[in-house]
Amino acid sequence: MVSDWGGMTFLIPYVLFVVLIGASGVIEEMALGRAAKGGPIKAFGCCTEIRTGKKKPGEIVGVIPVLGSLALAIGYTVVVGWIFKYTFLAISGGLFQFHQDMDAIAGLFGSTASAFGNNMWLVIAMVVTTVIMAFGIAGGIERANKVMMPLLFVLFLGLGIYIFTLPGAGAGYRYIFTIDPQKLLDGRLWIYAFGQAFFSLSIAGNGTVIYGSYLSESEDVVSSARNVAVFDTTAALLAAFVIIPGMAVGGAELSSGGPGLMFIYLLNVFNGMPGGRVVEMVFYICVLFAGLSSLVNLYEAPVEMLEERFGMKRKMAVACMASIGGIAALLIQGIVSGWIDAVSIYICPLGAMLAGIMFFWVAGDDFALSAVNQGKERPIGRWFLPLGRFVLVPAAAIALIAGALLGGIG
Repeated sequence: MVSDWGGMTFLIPYVLFVVLIGASGVIEEMALGRAAKGGPIKAFGCCTEIRTGKKKPGEIVGVIPVLGSLALAIGYTVVVGWIFKYTFLAISGGLFQFHQDMDAIAGLFGSTASAFGNNMWLVIAMVVTTVIMAFGIAGGIERANKVMMPLLFVLFLGLGIYIFTLPGAGAGYRYIFTIDPQKLLDGRLWIYAFGQAFFSLSIAGNGTVIYGSYLSESEDVVSSARNVAVFDTTAALLAAFVIIPGMAVGGAELSSGGPGLMFIYLLNVFNGMPGGRVVEMVFYICVLFAGLSSLVNLYEAPVEMLEERFGMKRKMAVACMASIGGIAALLIQGIVSGWIDAVSIYICPLGAMLAGIMFFWVAGDDFALSAVNQGKERPIGRWFLPLGRFVLVPAAAIALIAGALLGGIG
């Protein structure tokens, strides 16, 4: 999105929306999961029980974000399979052998992203994800992230420093710091920036609720939400400061975006750079860590559903979802872009809206404030309630409608 709209022109509204969503949606979903001590099915059931004395209606509605998480996980399994392949080829030197032959580079990605074009690496991606998840959310995700996230940051930081020293990088930095007043008046820019912030912070009524369910009662969810927003934005900015100057070094079109940016255009840039083989190897390792972390998060909601609703042991639940996800991912390889678009446009915003409605409207003020303020030394003000009711929930509805009209906004 930064490359599409031009540096600061996009980042200004994006950061504003990150602050808004971080101060409402992230806090709400973490607090909801912790208060209910479960995922969206249990959490939504808890909300309707408070209002009506019945869990069943909420539990039925809670299935929607769980299915959304599974559907998105299936699509991202395909993408992580691509990343595994490219990481291996980067380490082995296979990518560098293409040099700057755009036909060969594009052909590699075309064959990889085709129907049944990447079976082996997709299966490897699913096996690795299954092993990580088998340790459980506290031991698996957190243990993996303790290695993945700091290493990802260090690798990107080193890559950014390296690219800074290369001739031609200045054009990329100038592009990043560009502000176009005319584009700031374009309503589409604000809609796209909102969508990017919305999906980047993973507000969909599933994964963040799950993570919240594992937070201790002494944890300050407001502080945790702030950390999520800060680290997510920092990572996004760091990626922009690596990718866009890297494209400028190789003379690529800076407004290029989409999957081709990472698998075609950026590869062409790396292969033309001094030390490019090392740079592309570091880059794909970084992306692999990020992809695995996201994939584990997406599968967690349906795995947790099997544990809660069907009494499955952790490893059996992981094995079941890995089988479903892996088989489905193999079958949709040729249509994965449309698959992910459909899920992100309809199911994810719907899940976020439903979570907001349950927390702010159904469960009521006392529950919402109590859930958020637990573990917090200075209670949050009552401003939080109208922000959630009259800003967050309508914003999720806007994401759903605008996404449908514009063909995706995240």
